[in-house]
Amino acid sequence: MLKALPEKVKIVEVGPRDGLQNEKTIVSTQDKIKFILLLAKAGLKSIEATSFVRHDKIPQMTDSKEVMLALQKENQFKNLHLPCLVPNLKGLEIANSSGAKEIAVFSSTSDTFNKKNINATVEESLERLDPVIEEALNLGMKVRGYISTVFGCPYEGKTKSLEKLKKVLSFYLDKGVYEVSLGDTIGHGNPLEVTSVLRELRKDFDIKSLAMHMHDTRGMALANILASLEMGITVFDSSAGGLGGCPYAKGASGNCATEELVYLFESMGISTGINLSELIKASSFILDKVKKEGPSKFFMAYKKENNS
Repeated sequence: MLKALPEKVKIVEVGPRDGLQNEKTIVSTQDKIKFILLLAKAGLKSIEATSFVRHDKIPQMTDSKEVMLALQKENQFKNLHLPCLVPNLKGLEIANSSGAKEIAVFSSTSDTFNKKNINATVEESLERLDPVIEEALNLGMKVRGYISTVFGCPYEGKTKSLEKLKKVLSFYLDKGVYEVSLGDTIGHGNPLEVTSVLRELRKDFDIKSLAMHMHDTRGMALANILASLEMGITVFDSSAGGLGGCPYAKGASGNCATEELVYLFESMGISTGINLSELIKASSFILDKVKKEGPSKFFMAYKKENNS
């Protein structure tokens, strides 16, 4: 195991969106902006900033337009990518008017999960996303895709349908999505399953077009990430301080903490381009705002060692 390690990996920070959307405390617009800028200062180059969704469904993202417009005025991070989640053409329209240059779209492998989330089957969700992706690309935007419930669904249990996974993945890539993140939405996966799924996907898809979004609900995120790394994955999603989960998946709290991921890779000689001490400042800031300690073991150990 771990015989062919890459020299570097890319980490996509999802805390400002996937992290905060599941927190009961609603963070102010100015604090969201400061959080994102602290993450950028730490060296993160791709930060999922917000989502353009219905405010009655996800009230934590009510100020999405204000956040994006304010970030456009920050010029010190010229190479910063700020993808925003959009569910439909209306969301895309608002994202575009807010200056977004990259969007993310989502579906799952579970009809039940999709219905709870967006009131549509998997097939129906793809039909809805088709014009969204097409229009975004016409506008010159980059499009990233998410596939949820790859290793388990909170309603259907273990989801082992590779056929449905391949169908959604093929849809995204055929439509021009540049990267697809595979989500272990409720932390059901284990290294053997991760290896098995990726081995099958490698037969039909370029592994370089895939990323992993592993939740740590059952403490398996880092083990699953190492298994993914061994299979050739070099892009990983994570959330500063381990914030967040999914508001439509009961018990799905437990995003992999960015600082734990950075420490893992850097301690193995794999470059992330991220400064851990600066990252801790960003995590400390946002955890204070949501009045939580956070689940990250590395974060807590770092704070104790540095008496902060």
